[in-house]
Amino acid sequence: MLSSNSATSAVTPKNVIGVSVLFLILAAIFGLFNSHKVKMLRTNAANAAAIRDRAEHRRATQGRNLETRETTAGEGAKIAEAENKAAKAEAELTQLQKEKSDLQSKVDTSQNEIASLQKRIEEAEKMAKPAANPAAASTPELQAQLDDARHQLDSAEKEKAFLSEKLQTTQERSTQPQEEKKRRETGTRKPGVRGNVLAVNQAYNFVVLNLGARQGVEPNSEMLVLREGTLIGKIRISSVEPATAIGDIITSSLARGVQVQPGDTVVYAGTNS
Repeated sequence: MLSSNSATSAVTPKNVIGVSVLFLILAAIFGLFNSHKVKMLRTNAANAAAIRDRAEHRRATQGRNLETRETTAGEGAKIAEAENKAAKAEAELTQLQKEKSDLQSKVDTSQNEIASLQKRIEEAEKMAKPAANPAAASTPELQAQLDDARHQLDSAEKEKAFLSEKLQTTQERSTQPQEEKKRRETGTRKPGVRGNVLAVNQAYNFVVLNLGARQGVEPNSEMLVLREGTLIGKIRISSVEPATAIGDIITSSLARGVQVQPGDTVVYAGTNS
């Protein structure tokens, strides 16, 4: 009976409160530990997401570059051929300009020779007239000099006519490469230049164009996309090569259900400020 009472008296409200406080302290400790653990898990998850995003961006860039190389591979031969033609035209223009300069020099020399012969003829004609000076040369000699001078004058005039005709032909030939060069130089600076979409990557939302730095296309510029003369959207240039460019499709500019397709026309709208 005594032992039963002592056991009952041992379990008092004070003891119960103490045990409760102890459990609360333990719960708080475990709560703090779990909170720290959750924070670490969230940080790890954020880092993993960032790593995943970087890997996805890297794959997208690699895929974009690969598709660009594949698309432009077929254009490489055409570009090289065009560059070879341009180089040949430049060389031909240089040669024609040199030939033109030489011909002009010959024409000037011929003109001076003609003037000198004309002066000689005038002097010979004056001397051929009867003169009071008995020491003057005889008329047959003067006539022979006059005939020789006239023959040389005739030959010089014919040579001048031939050289002038050849010079005109050379000028006409040199005009064509100069005009072609001017058209190419003007085309590289001409705003509103047109091109076409070579390829479209719907997965990464970008296009490959047959326009590049040679046509004056610049990064961060916008281009209008037309189909049968109707505006369907816009793209923003992200990277530029000499003969091609990559542009990101501005999805907000497309109507519902409309997608950019290979063969669509693009118009360079200039740098987007």
